[in-house]
Amino acid sequence: MGQRKRQPALVIACGGTGGHLFPGLAVAEEWTARGGRVLLLVSEKKIDREASKKYDAYRFETIPALPKPPTFSPKMLPFLWSVWRTIGRCRGLIRDFDADAVLGMGGFTSLPPVVAGKRLGLPGFVHDSNALPGKANRLTARWCRQVLVGLEAAKAHFGGRDCLVTGTPVRAELQELPTRADAAAKWDLDPEKPTLLVMGGSQGARKLNSLVATAELPSGTQVLHIAGPGDEDRVRTESGGREGYRVVGFCDDMPSAYAVADAVVARSGASSMTELAHLGLPSILVPFPYAADDHQTVNARVFSDAGAAFLETEAELDATGLAARIAELLQHETRERMSAAARALAVPDAAARVCAAIESTLK
Repeated sequence: MGQRKRQPALVIACGGTGGHLFPGLAVAEEWTARGGRVLLLVSEKKIDREASKKYDAYRFETIPALPKPPTFSPKMLPFLWSVWRTIGRCRGLIRDFDADAVLGMGGFTSLPPVVAGKRLGLPGFVHDSNALPGKANRLTARWCRQVLVGLEAAKAHFGGRDCLVTGTPVRAELQELPTRADAAAKWDLDPEKPTLLVMGGSQGARKLNSLVATAELPSGTQVLHIAGPGDEDRVRTESGGREGYRVVGFCDDMPSAYAVADAVVARSGASSMTELAHLGLPSILVPFPYAADDHQTVNARVFSDAGAAFLETEAELDATGLAARIAELLQHETRERMSAAARALAVPDAAARVCAAIESTLK
């Protein structure tokens, strides 16, 4: 009998935020479909705990989330000590898993695993979804064999390192959505009426949530508003119990939310925008004004320049102006034009491209 072929083993560090976690899960799905083994390193945050329950086919291990303090802060020494200890823990996990490569999906949670892998002689990779890469990823890239980016604009920020545009992976559950009728039934909405999906989120979204909840929308417009767990009750009160206005704090069924939507109001995090492009959903993007280096505005500008979205700044937006933009967005011709522009920005095989890049290095 011939010797059984060894399964290639990939460690994916993808915890802390949905923008890191969901693309990481998409890579895990593709890697295992190709016959490989996966270990997912995540943080102790709630979003990671929930995902580990939903995706129980994979092995998850938690490592500390390490937000970097200002360089000259007194917290820097404890931070460096934590990084050092986390590198040691990651080294043990990677060695015990008998890994062949390490992939970081972004943020400081990716740094210790990539450094640990490098010390064990393994090739490292980091993926950045944003048009303007974060400081953590630019630092992590120093220990990487190759940098993988979601958007062409990001390549210029990695100091001449080997960069490959792969697009940002989209998880398998968004590859085939439920029918609009089934999705509408889930949310108690009318499938025949125009529906706006609002992804306010839980962090720093109070003003955006209020603007939508108080806007005078076109007659007959339905709303599915994901307000965030901490803002659900307030948004429900502000919306005044309007007919066809559904408010939820957290959504664990995004395929159904997207399936019922004709258009979207959202922040401009890279992962959400990747999903909008993949599904061809036109949008109004309102960047989170306190994002590091204002990178969400840079992201939104890519879509705005392509005609796939309207870019609105939160500071200059009011309920009247937002209502006018929503009315324009829901017009049939506008939706069709912007939907086509959004799809043109999608990279449907991004997860396959990421895996192929790693496999090429291993060969």
